[in-house]
Amino acid sequence: MRAVVYEKFGPPEVLQITEIEKPSPKQGEVLVKIHASSINFGDRMLVLGKPFLIRLMGYGLLSPKYRILGGDIAGTVEAVGESVSKFKPGDMVYADIGNAGFGGYAEYVSVSEDVLTLKPSNVSFEAAAAVPQAAAVALQGLRDRGEIESGQKVLINGASGAIGTFAVQIAKAYDTEVTGVCSTQNMELVSSIGADHVIDYKKEDFTKGENKYDIILDIVANLSISDYMNALNPNGRYVAVAFNPSALFLGSLYSKNGKKAAALSHTPRVEDLAYLRELIEAGKVKPVVDKIFPLDDIGEAMRYHESGAPNGKVVITMEAE
Repeated sequence: MRAVVYEKFGPPEVLQITEIEKPSPKQGEVLVKIHASSINFGDRMLVLGKPFLIRLMGYGLLSPKYRILGGDIAGTVEAVGESVSKFKPGDMVYADIGNAGFGGYAEYVSVSEDVLTLKPSNVSFEAAAAVPQAAAVALQGLRDRGEIESGQKVLINGASGAIGTFAVQIAKAYDTEVTGVCSTQNMELVSSIGADHVIDYKKEDFTKGENKYDIILDIVANLSISDYMNALNPNGRYVAVAFNPSALFLGSLYSKNGKKAAALSHTPRVEDLAYLRELIEAGKVKPVVDKIFPLDDIGEAMRYHESGAPNGKVVITMEAE
């Protein structure tokens, strides 16, 4: 089978399309024919091996621990190993396999049945592959850290990106008043996916305005945490899903009037993907796919993702160009 393999850290050029042996499902595993995957910020960092903290976190000190990256997958069950009871050949599934050894940038992967769930029936494999990590980050940030409730005022800082487009829609699904912050050229997109208000960050600093929010979900970390906290209502929650050292290590020091600051460490959960499937099938959430690249163009896709241009997700398809 064809797979994207890399043996050393570096720029996208280190990624090589290689023919390797097709895996066979072991006991409790499912062999998935992958139709599509996608690129997340973490995938780029793992290719680079930077920041160096990533290597210290167990992803390989001098060389990559995982030769085939790709956490998001959407595909069809090809075969099942012994004792598998949840799936059968032909089932259409999706998953975040980032905690299961990666392997999404390939034509096949064999993973535990416990990390898979049925994909949303009303979207393509490419759209489904856009969901797993980005949508789960948005969901966990709003629900688990933000403690979102109906009627609240929610602000999404970075509303036009991969996580932000899901966050706007998930927040609306909780019946909240949503403000999206993005650049001028992306305001129409953010409005089209349900934001009640859209702020152009190039023209307005929302932390200096009169409006206050119950939840601020921060995807870009471009302002000081004290400014964010000043924009919260009493008992409000600031949640950083981009790496924000202040929120991660000093968040408790900024707490006042019941306000809290927290940073999210995303955890893949199959139950979250099942819930997201329900939202998508109900028409409450629609994956926003910016661009689709064939597997052969993985390097170009990585560079496009790095450019900061994408609105929504960058998807990789296993079909030939």
